Amino acid sequence: MRVVLVSTYELGRQPFGVASPAAWLREKGHEVTAVDLAVGAFATSEFREAGAVAFYLPMHTATRLAAPVMEKVRRINPTARVVAYGLYAPLNREYLANLGVEAAIGGEFEQALVDAIEGRQTELVSLDRLPFRVPDRSLLPGLQHYAHVHVGNERRPAGYTEASRGCKHMCRHCPVVPVYQGTFRVVPAGVVLADIGQQVSAGARHITFGDPDFFNGPGHAVKIVEALNRDFPGLSYDVTIKVEHLLKHADLLPVLKRTGCLWVTSAVESVEDAVLEVLDKGHDFAGFLRVLDLLRREDLAFTPTFVAFTPWSTLAGYQKLLRVIADYELVELVSPVQLALRLLIPRQSHLLELADLQQWLEPFDPEALLYRWRHPDPRMDRLAHAVFSAVVREQRAGTPRRELFAKVWELACGRLPENFDLMPRATVPYLDEPWYC
Repeated sequence: MRVVLVSTYELGRQPFGVASPAAWLREKGHEVTAVDLAVGAFATSEFREAGAVAFYLPMHTATRLAAPVMEKVRRINPTARVVAYGLYAPLNREYLANLGVEAAIGGEFEQALVDAIEGRQTELVSLDRLPFRVPDRSLLPGLQHYAHVHVGNERRPAGYTEASRGCKHMCRHCPVVPVYQGTFRVVPAGVVLADIGQQVSAGARHITFGDPDFFNGPGHAVKIVEALNRDFPGLSYDVTIKVEHLLKHADLLPVLKRTGCLWVTSAVESVEDAVLEVLDKGHDFAGFLRVLDLLRREDLAFTPTFVAFTPWSTLAGYQKLLRVIADYELVELVSPVQLALRLLIPRQSHLLELADLQQWLEPFDPEALLYRWRHPDPRMDRLAHAVFSAVVREQRAGTPRRELFAKVWELACGRLPENFDLMPRATVPYLDEPWYC
């Protein structure tokens, strides 16, 4: 069967969620075409003869971008079987069904996707342990079309892989939780290293590990980075790790540094302990500061991410967030969009279990694929709108981070202090894809 796998957006990465099922489907004898609309245009010819079209939906943005493409595919090829897979597929199954999607698959999706394409009944969410294949990246555009890492004046092609999937933890706002429910699955080290190897051969000089938490299985993680450093000397990488795991496994931070880690991303989310408690993050503000100190001792850059606006955030808390970023010299490490992000509440979010949220919640918006909410303090909604508008406008204009930060400071706190110094203290490594959502 002719199968087209479609990705619409995956944070500037060559999509693992297309490469992995491509290997499974080609092994079964299917003729597979990969389409990444984040780096290429829609071509009618790629869909006209397809027996099945499968859309990879790992996040909210990708799902919204996929909807009009699904409608276009149905017009071009009304007999094709349309399938959706990824975290946001089961969360939006009713919406997708109205677009003609026959199966919406979440969790460990590869085998279920093969089954759906071949006409067999599938589970909505599968958490079965799979015999992973090495992803087939030969059908995708080259790495030069995707995000690069900037280290000083150097620009390195960046690859992406996953050493584990799912997560042990139950943070209330996380989209992984409704699908995996505290389960995580390890990808065998041999498969991970083979995937890294083929990307290095294709020009990668940096690898992003996209695990929701790289230290869910710390022994597995260390085994992989030790082998990476041995087999691919000079290859750098970055990881995402929870604050509580960075504290618990602080003894492993020197291993990360020694094996080529450039930075650690962590979903800090807030500097207000009350908000962190509501989100069930497992850390407090003091823990965030301890982690910042630990990483700096090892000369590892720390890129915290935030959900700046929630129904429980306060104006004083937002002003504190800006002061912390400035005082701890994080301006160049925090993507400006992090100062503008508003809590996203999709269907099946565990946030919906909170009784106090109901008073601020509006009906589900089926087009936006989220529950809209209003802040109990109208000033926060006005500030959120103003900050988001400024960030979008200034990023499009290429405004440097420190200047954009100063504009956000003025919106939230008023006049800048006379001794306010936002000149960059050091050159920090970063990916040239600004969005993280």
